[in-house]
Amino acid sequence: MKQYRDMTLPERQAEYQRVKADFEAQKALGLSLNMARGKPGKEQLDLVTDICGVLQKPEDFISDGIDVRNYGNVDGIPAAKRLFAEILDCKPEQVFVGGSASLQLMYDAIARAYSNGNLHSPQPWSRLDKVKWLCPAPGYDRHFKISQNFGMEMITIPMTPTGPDMDMVEELIRDPQVKGMWCVPKYSNPDGIVYSDDTLRRIAAMRPAAPDFMLMWDNAYCIHEFACDYRPFPDILRLCAEQGNGDMVWEFASTSKVTFPGAGVGVMATSEANLAYLLPIINVQIISYDKVNQLRHVRYLKDKANTLALMRRHAAILAPKFHAVLEALDREIAPLGIAQWQRPVGGYFVSLNAMPGTAKRTLALCKEAGVTMTGAGATFPYGVDPNDSNIRIAPSLPPVSELEQAVAIFCNCLKLAALEKLGI
Repeated sequence: MKQYRDMTLPERQAEYQRVKADFEAQKALGLSLNMARGKPGKEQLDLVTDICGVLQKPEDFISDGIDVRNYGNVDGIPAAKRLFAEILDCKPEQVFVGGSASLQLMYDAIARAYSNGNLHSPQPWSRLDKVKWLCPAPGYDRHFKISQNFGMEMITIPMTPTGPDMDMVEELIRDPQVKGMWCVPKYSNPDGIVYSDDTLRRIAAMRPAAPDFMLMWDNAYCIHEFACDYRPFPDILRLCAEQGNGDMVWEFASTSKVTFPGAGVGVMATSEANLAYLLPIINVQIISYDKVNQLRHVRYLKDKANTLALMRRHAAILAPKFHAVLEALDREIAPLGIAQWQRPVGGYFVSLNAMPGTAKRTLALCKEAGVTMTGAGATFPYGVDPNDSNIRIAPSLPPVSELEQAVAIFCNCLKLAALEKLGI
């Protein structure tokens, strides 16, 4: 078939009628399919349900002489600190183990900078006229919502195949009002990009004008390969410390896509000096997080090797779903020249760039046919994609049979939106 741009007007009109007929037949099915968020599917949840039975007898609740059913250890039990230090390749004394969500730890880290300032803040951020924040995009919508919630001026940093545009970053951090940057360094959300060694080196060696600059390092997908073997990733805390920036970085991870989303364990890793400053402030907020759940995860995951073995079982469930999406795009969309997409080997998303000016229309058509997806623009600060192009596909939740239906509808919607844009 010809690419749509090469078709004559009558050819595009005929193609539109053909695709429209398919779309109307799909609408008539009355489907309700969800590809909006990176939720694990039921099969993945069933895979780890036996975690609920690992603590049974009273003696099971004792770890390193600590009864996890009681108060105390606001920074997490030692066994959990050791486990997550091994997974993140950092030191146990750099690890803070919190509640069920790393997002809460990120929000709280920013909130404390506003209320108290951080270790190197001349004053709390709430007293400043303006706070600016660097936002690599496409990126994670919830990061941007945190920044927007605190009234930050968000500055879009284009993503490249090796990570954020570091020339732009290095120029912007000369401004003392620039207080931080969001990063998803491994299998970035949504592009699935892994930061290159050169990008990591340049980030670690940054010299921000703001003494309290926060490098927010959301390592959410650090062990989340689905189409390749586990890829070790450098420890950003060590890299920054070697460059004299040990207090700059705040790393986050969780077990949300390892065990149960919403009932897992969130982790923050930062310098020992940062933790010494923060712990008295955190202890005003909470006496201790859920140490029972922390120990449950320690007993279930055991160590990094066992955790990676579990992740290979997750990968066996996820891989066919990603393949279903990519195969449909290769078959239905690639010959038409109306979109480009990433081919991730880890993480939870496929990032697609549709013909400029068609993302919103594509997703509106999807909604008509019963397919829910992440809103157009969500992957950019303020929810505004300047090209109206990027679409985040989340294949993980539906069974493969439903996913194939959803992707077929999505492909038809891409076609209709592109044909309308080109003129029919």
